Amino acid sequence: MDCSTQYLPYEKTGYFSKIVQDYLQQHENLKPFYLHDTNINGVQSAMNVRDLHPVNRKVLVEELTEQYQGIAVTTQVQQHIQDLLLPNAYTITTAHQPNIFTGPLYFIYKIIHTIRLAAELGEQYPDKKFIPVYYMGSEDADLDELGFVNIGGEKLVWNTTQTGAVGRMKVDKAFISLIHSIAGQVGVLPFGNELTQLFSTCYTMGKTIQQATLELVNALFGSFGLVVLVPDNARLKSLFVPVIEKELTQQFSQQIVATTIGQLQENYKVQAAGRPINLFYLIDDKRERIEYNNGVYEVVALNIQFTKDAILQELQLHPERFSPNVILRGAFQETILPNIIFVGGGGELAYWLELKNVFEAAGVAYPILLLRNSFAILSSKIAAKQAALALSDEELFLPTHQLVKEYVTSHSDKDLSLAIELDNLTQFYSKLKQKAGLVDASLYEHIQALEANAIKKIKALETKIRRAEKRKFATAEHQIHVLKENLFPGNSLQERQDNFALFYSHYGSSIIECIYQSSKGLNPAFGLIKLH
Repeated sequence: MDCSTQYLPYEKTGYFSKIVQDYLQQHENLKPFYLHDTNINGVQSAMNVRDLHPVNRKVLVEELTEQYQGIAVTTQVQQHIQDLLLPNAYTITTAHQPNIFTGPLYFIYKIIHTIRLAAELGEQYPDKKFIPVYYMGSEDADLDELGFVNIGGEKLVWNTTQTGAVGRMKVDKAFISLIHSIAGQVGVLPFGNELTQLFSTCYTMGKTIQQATLELVNALFGSFGLVVLVPDNARLKSLFVPVIEKELTQQFSQQIVATTIGQLQENYKVQAAGRPINLFYLIDDKRERIEYNNGVYEVVALNIQFTKDAILQELQLHPERFSPNVILRGAFQETILPNIIFVGGGGELAYWLELKNVFEAAGVAYPILLLRNSFAILSSKIAAKQAALALSDEELFLPTHQLVKEYVTSHSDKDLSLAIELDNLTQFYSKLKQKAGLVDASLYEHIQALEANAIKKIKALETKIRRAEKRKFATAEHQIHVLKENLFPGNSLQERQDNFALFYSHYGSSIIECIYQSSKGLNPAFGLIKLH
């Protein structure tokens, strides 16, 4: 399989927010909200700051080694885990929840971008080591978001009664039935059986989702040296105890975020407001908010209460029971990893821009924020349709109705516009108003109404002319609709909807290599990957 990639600036797509576009342009409005520029100077700056905030590398490596027990690990992964003991080793990290079967395509894109960037920095700094890390947000409890997958236009939903952190949930019969459904879709494709066998090997009955996701991601990306970290871990959480204690006793993060949000709101819409205590209580199959009311710490949903001394004792004995929410999750990540760059999507970057001062108050190093690469993959058939329709890459991002209209206009041999006639009509009524006005000024409004009605009818006629001509282009219109629905299912980006299963089933692991070759490091872009 061969592939070629054309790139577009993010602002040309119409799918990225103002705050993301301004961040990419390094707009003055955002400079107070981040620490490092997204260039090689920023990388050096991030390493300097990181060196001032050392992490417990011994605990990190020991826990990673334990997590990989019983899993076939490549030499590259083994080496990268051991490299983490070295003071000149840094991580490049992306984070995501354990969506079943990896969820939408951008899950794959984030990881590959992280891998590519680590490799590029390794070439630029041969005396340093850069380890790509996928940090698994396995404590997320939003099964509605994580428990489905779209394959071939079909939404497959995991109907389970389990609750709590999705990473702790276990593969059950309902989950196994999803694998059978996927096999029914992709089994006839060249690499379909290979993929479903991989799913069946990783997602076995009774295995936790976080363990299965670790094995799946390792199987897909272990050859690149990607290290997967599951932070739902007592020893790793113990490294974050001082920050958790500060949050419990001082409730420091919300006040800081509120101030930052107030400043950001002068120019942007913001999303992560936080709570008085930005921690959940995580136990067994429950993950519930910790609240502070009348001098007592409460987990209302579980009917549990703690005094101050009791909750601090609970923290010392069971740090794994304290789960940071979106406001503190990044600070935990940067506490346990020697990280210098965080690769995230537009939404992630937007809320990380709220958190620089939280990191400072927590005594945690703040990394470079890098927008992940985005892609749309055009199969050979879809790429052929684009070529046959002679549509530019930029035109693909137009709304479907506008694209059809412009296509008909540019390919029709007839003049479909009544602009000249409308102009003549306006001039006619202008003269009429002048002439009648000399006789009786009250006739002006009557003539104006006649003009408005005439213009309305001419515009309606123009629409009918275009519609009649458009019918002659029915085949092309259908092709445009097929093209648009493939690249923008449900008027959303392909990467936010479709899973990688169909592409992998068609092309095997070469599709991953293609995405890797198409990925950019410090200068991300929106790429149209065309398969041949």
